[in-house]
Amino acid sequence: MPDFLPISRSDMRKRGWDDLDVILITGDAYVDHPAYGVALIGRVLESRGYRVGVIAQPDWRSTADFERLGRPTLFFGITSGNVDSMVANYTANKRPRQKDDYAPGGRTGLRPDRALIVYANRVRQAFKDVPVVIGGIEASMRRLAHYDYWDNRVRRSILFDARAHILVYGMGESQTVEIARRLARGEAADRLDHIPGTAVIRKDPAFLSEAVTIPACEAVADDPEAFNRAFTLFYGEQNPVTARPVVQAHGDRFAVVYPPPMPLSPVELDAIYELDYRRDWHPIYAAAGGVQGVETVRHSLVTHRGCSGECNFCSLYFHQGRMVQSRSADSIVGEARRLARDPAFRGTITDMGGPTANLYGADCPRWAEKGFCGNKRCMAPRTCPSLDPGYDRSLPLYRRIREIPGVKHAFIGSGFRHDLFGGSGADACLEELCRFHVSGQMKVAPEHVSNPVLDAMGKPRIDTYDTFVNQFNRINPRLPSRRYLVNYFISAHPGSTLKDALEMALYLIQRGIHPEQVQDFIPLPLTLSGAMYHTEKNPLTGKRMHVAKTFRERKMQRALVQYRNPSNRGLIRDALKTLAAEHLVPLFVNAAGGKATRRSGRDGDRKANRAGVQPAPAVKSAARRGGKTATAARTKRRR
Repeated sequence: MPDFLPISRSDMRKRGWDDLDVILITGDAYVDHPAYGVALIGRVLESRGYRVGVIAQPDWRSTADFERLGRPTLFFGITSGNVDSMVANYTANKRPRQKDDYAPGGRTGLRPDRALIVYANRVRQAFKDVPVVIGGIEASMRRLAHYDYWDNRVRRSILFDARAHILVYGMGESQTVEIARRLARGEAADRLDHIPGTAVIRKDPAFLSEAVTIPACEAVADDPEAFNRAFTLFYGEQNPVTARPVVQAHGDRFAVVYPPPMPLSPVELDAIYELDYRRDWHPIYAAAGGVQGVETVRHSLVTHRGCSGECNFCSLYFHQGRMVQSRSADSIVGEARRLARDPAFRGTITDMGGPTANLYGADCPRWAEKGFCGNKRCMAPRTCPSLDPGYDRSLPLYRRIREIPGVKHAFIGSGFRHDLFGGSGADACLEELCRFHVSGQMKVAPEHVSNPVLDAMGKPRIDTYDTFVNQFNRINPRLPSRRYLVNYFISAHPGSTLKDALEMALYLIQRGIHPEQVQDFIPLPLTLSGAMYHTEKNPLTGKRMHVAKTFRERKMQRALVQYRNPSNRGLIRDALKTLAAEHLVPLFVNAAGGKATRRSGRDGDRKANRAGVQPAPAVKSAARRGGKTATAARTKRRR
């Protein structure tokens, strides 16, 4: 069992170290698990011979905690944690969250707002001449001028506010190792150029042999049209095979964003996940009850990265990329065997997946040499016939894991792309997954039912979901016990009007679906949907869009979708009055009121069966999938 990375001087002395090469600072509690970014980066650097320490959730009100491990010989690596600090600290309605799953005991207030900026400036205050490297999801999605929902304005690249020497975007292992290597051989921190997957500040970008210049920060802050031009140009430079550096002026200096790194090979990905991790929170958190976020991932397996779905509201396109990177089957099976030998393992692997459950092994003939297509998407509005979802690789892998002694259950807890099923030829695949790898509830994300809204989201149209539901109902009687669908929806996405929300509500009522998993839309920085929210136009088409920006309209859209919630009745009546649809009040009352609201989930299922769909039994609301990610964490909060 490996030791945790040092978090104190006494830990350093036990290793015989007087100083460290790299000190990683995080807004999360220190968890040594491959679902946590700091653990991944720390173990990768350690495997290359660097001495690494961790400062987790430092008190930012002074420099004392930042001085705890002394001055590193190479650099401070800083992240806000697995989730953007503003998303971690506030709800979609900008209210403080009541719990933080990435903090000991779920305690809030241990991570400051805009943690990356706060931490970086405290480090500069304590150690003026030490290189500062920022990374993680907060850095990735704020690497250029971006709309910030919480300030309701355009903010400049986070590089400038954090005063960092270099920004690492994406998962970051190869970039961070390259930065350490170049600093160790004596290169100056302000000369770290041409590293894929990084961004820097330069006085003059003329040294670049080619680059794409986008409208300046000042221009995009004042002009929505300039904002969308900048976004569209940047959006088009995400293919790691063809991308060029992107340059954006900020006053008399420039943010230079180098192209995304090439996807890791299976051998490289295997090497990262085969490193020794404790797969646990640091024992200093025992008195607080540990870190809740670990429990959902402790006995899980990361099988792949990236998502070819490219949903417009998700951070994954700009963070992990559109091309799926999969580990080898032998590596994953080896990790599963190690899990099975863990004394704390009770026989259940809780998840085997990535940002999207059923994309392990996915491939396209273009990816290796040309990257992804620039003029069309892989999975919207329909799945491209060239995309191989990888079932000939994933199903044999799952069968091997089922045969491991000590593994009683090997579940897939990540969300499935329902549009990768549906055809009659996929019945056997779906049946095997439901029979052996779905623990009662299969998570899917139709997100909406209105086709114009689904188009704005970058999601497949509703008939694709209907086809999948028919297939799901067709295979369900052949299973040893009934499986249920947990449907995820988003309310108030750009393009969704109150009329669209009513259309979704009527669709759900007709089918007896009463969703608890409804996410109020959050316009995340640097996402296409975030740009739509800010400018009220689709940057890629120029089409003007309705955007629900008042809290009242957002609440009414959500209330229509969650029609069974008694607290929503007043909002539903107001929405129907606004739509001149008050004649529908009895329908909503009948669907939600009286004895129906007190029935068990099973009663709801019987009603659903008559409509040909099987929703899940009533369950507690859970955090949405984030992006997933990065964001490597698989305790999923929608990003």
